[in-house]
Amino acid sequence: MQGTQHGESAAPADRSGIRRAFFASLTGTALEWYDFAVYSAAAALVFGDLFFPSEDPLTGTLLAFSTYAVGYVSRPLGGFLFGRLGDVIGRKKVLIATLVLIGAATFLIGVLPAYATAGVAAPAALVLLRFAQGVGVGGEWGGAVLLSSEFGDPRRRGFYASAAQLGPPAGNLLANGVLAALGALLTEDQFLSWGWRVAFLLSGVLVGFGLWIRAKLEETPVFKAMEAEQSRPVAPIREVLTTQRRALAAAILSRVAPDVLYAMFTVFVLTYATDRLGMSRGSALAAVLVGSSLQVFLIPLAGAVSDRVNRRLLYGCSAVAAGGWPFVFFLTADGGWLPLALGVVVGLAIHSFMYGPQAAFVAEQFSPRLRYTGSSMAYTLAGLIGGAVAPLLFTALLSSYDSWVPLALYIAATAVVTVVGLCLGRDAAHAEHEEARQTAAPVAEPATPVQ
Repeated sequence: MQGTQHGESAAPADRSGIRRAFFASLTGTALEWYDFAVYSAAAALVFGDLFFPSEDPLTGTLLAFSTYAVGYVSRPLGGFLFGRLGDVIGRKKVLIATLVLIGAATFLIGVLPAYATAGVAAPAALVLLRFAQGVGVGGEWGGAVLLSSEFGDPRRRGFYASAAQLGPPAGNLLANGVLAALGALLTEDQFLSWGWRVAFLLSGVLVGFGLWIRAKLEETPVFKAMEAEQSRPVAPIREVLTTQRRALAAAILSRVAPDVLYAMFTVFVLTYATDRLGMSRGSALAAVLVGSSLQVFLIPLAGAVSDRVNRRLLYGCSAVAAGGWPFVFFLTADGGWLPLALGVVVGLAIHSFMYGPQAAFVAEQFSPRLRYTGSSMAYTLAGLIGGAVAPLLFTALLSSYDSWVPLALYIAATAVVTVVGLCLGRDAAHAEHEEARQTAAPVAEPATPVQ
């Protein structure tokens, strides 16, 4: 069998390489999403007052969420730039660059003066650094997915690719945990004055750890195969747009509902719980922490399940559940902390069963030589119509209608969009991936070095 030499039952060194790739994909993405998530939480809790002072607290929050959206708007630039480079110069080099970029931007946010000190320069600098964060995250996701999935057995691509999907809940868990601890240890004035900055400054230490892990990795077997065959694309963006339009559309649309649902239950729920339900900041964060903790286990489980059943069917059933759950959540959330926490947990569990299979599904839509570019373009463009505008729309709809019903209808509509994307997509093509892995084998032989 072909898999005997090159599959999962290969030599222990191969299994060790797969484990290192999985861990590097998980830790690097988690560290970058820590940076991204700590900004998201701070935008909901403190940035409105510090950088966008206003007589109306809701207006300040709306402006703060506008900078949150900037991080999504800038993602396509990172996706196009780093996605192209990932297919041309390699996955590893690009993933190191994205980690440095987002880490530096987050650290600098931690030392920014507030509006009271620097005036309009403060929010302007905040927007610029948020833009840089988004560029880094836009180039990170596609490479992290390929880093783990291109080392692993293609028959377990759902599980291996889920390493990158663990980044958001793990990073969100770490970010909200740090903010919750600071909120518990400090007074309100201390937290607003300097406490929130500690979470951003920690990024320097975390990014150093991530760089150490990624620097020790080898390039993926699939990219080595492309080098050996001299089949690296010259203009990957143009190729994706001209030869893989249906794949790109399917990948983009499939991502919309997961992005919106995640924004609901990790970002906007903080504002809803504190402003509308009268809960404390710590209580709201605790609910998100519980849901994110469970996602760390549910996402790889969902990825593994998608390797055993039809991936699109599992994804689609979860999307249908995503469209219905917000109606239940809003009807019960005002019953106290326990109903709120339960609603967040179930919402993030549903998200896990879309998000776990998502990385493998998106990667499978594109040929190996265009996979970094195609996946990155899909990821970042979907963010523009999904996660970027979601907190803004949630806030604006609630302000305009003073009712949760439009919010739930909006999420249901995004679920329909995702189901359409899944219908346009295709199922796994293991053969082409296995062929690419086999072609890469001569690259590792000393007798036939690649020039």
